Amino acid sequence: MDQKAKGDQFFELHHRDHPFVIPNPWDAGSTKILTALGFEALATTSLGLDHTNGHHSATAGREEILENARLIADSTHLPVSVDLEDCYGSDASGIADTIRAAAEAGAVGGSIEDVRYGSDGAIYEFSEAVDRVSAAVEAAHALPFRFTLTARCENFLFGRPELSDTIKRLQAYSAAGADALYAPGLTSAAEIEAIVQAVDKPVNVLLGLANTTLSMADMHRLGVARVSLGSGLHRAAMTAFISAAREIRESGTFGFTAGLASMDEIDAMME
Repeated sequence: MDQKAKGDQFFELHHRDHPFVIPNPWDAGSTKILTALGFEALATTSLGLDHTNGHHSATAGREEILENARLIADSTHLPVSVDLEDCYGSDASGIADTIRAAAEAGAVGGSIEDVRYGSDGAIYEFSEAVDRVSAAVEAAHALPFRFTLTARCENFLFGRPELSDTIKRLQAYSAAGADALYAPGLTSAAEIEAIVQAVDKPVNVLLGLANTTLSMADMHRLGVARVSLGSGLHRAAMTAFISAAREIRESGTFGFTAGLASMDEIDAMME
């Protein structure tokens, strides 16, 4: 499937009558496993990349993010969307460069956040945030294939659980041309429903970062278009790894080996 076909496919996934899950691999192996398991699209995780490289979160720069995106896109036939932080650029030109570079890496989608990358939670002032989304939209829509641009409001992740401001921002990002909208950190069905009803674009909801009773059935009922997992799967893998290593180190036992996937099963997913 060429990039144009992938771009069309990814866009259309957001406009069905039921939501889809877009899981987040962090390397080629996790990409191939998720592809083999039958998911329909994939998204990168910057936290997963940071940890894979032995770094703290919010460490990877633009070139590392894009190289990881290229590795993931080259490891699957599925559409790939890239976590592009705030698109790194200090102005419209820099933002456009990042969008074009993501496309060149093989992606057919990407996101722009309204928190300043590396600032420990400084949210861009409203008008500047809207201008930055507009610049990303203009660059995305100038590409020779459909590139689904997701605009993110980071209020709830950075200590500003202000639903009214979040809705105001998402509505403005929609008016600026964003294809999908995303407010990570929502924790209740009421918050999700309020956002879905207030905007006119597909909404992505993040599940899997903390304990949640919400399910895909709930997402369908609430009108959500897409469910992403962020670093959830990466942290699930690391949790199993840490637990096994602690068992060996602290107990001298190997109970973690019960129920392991076989080497043949995993090998088959790498083809």
